[in-house]
Amino acid sequence: MRRGVYAGSFDPVTNGHLWMVEHGVRMFDEMIVAIGENPDKKYTFSVEERVAMLRETTSHLPNLRVETFENRFLVDYAREQSADYILRGIREAADYEFERKMRYVNADLAPHVDTVFLMPPREIAEVSSTMVKGLVGPEGWELVVGQYVPEAVFRRLLAWRAGRTEI
Repeated sequence: MRRGVYAGSFDPVTNGHLWMVEHGVRMFDEMIVAIGENPDKKYTFSVEERVAMLRETTSHLPNLRVETFENRFLVDYAREQSADYILRGIREAADYEFERKMRYVNADLAPHVDTVFLMPPREIAEVSSTMVKGLVGPEGWELVVGQYVPEAVFRRLLAWRAGRTEI
């Protein structure tokens, strides 16, 4: 069985993340989307909200699990899950340089876990969670941000902007 792990903070989930997940489930028999939780990082959405967003936006994918992990190296988490692959996205040259270095560190720690890189299409390549959150607020932001996130995430961003916690 080919099992892959795709990890990130997903704060919030973007169409770029969804593109990666949908391609990953076609590559692997089982795909795990692992939401990383770093206690030193401040998140906009709680881990429970991020899990809910991912599960809602990927409910159509039967060979997918959404999990969380914290305070460990991704390669160790992959090994604990019996995954032989880590899936990573490359949007630009800086991503490539960082991911190339991490791939070698991961290989030192777990030589049997391979890293697979995917490059998203141009129209979503520049989209990041940080960019999406930075676009929220100015007049007309809804039209812009709505292009870059799944509907379930867009509803949460509307509620977040309005200061509500419920959707």
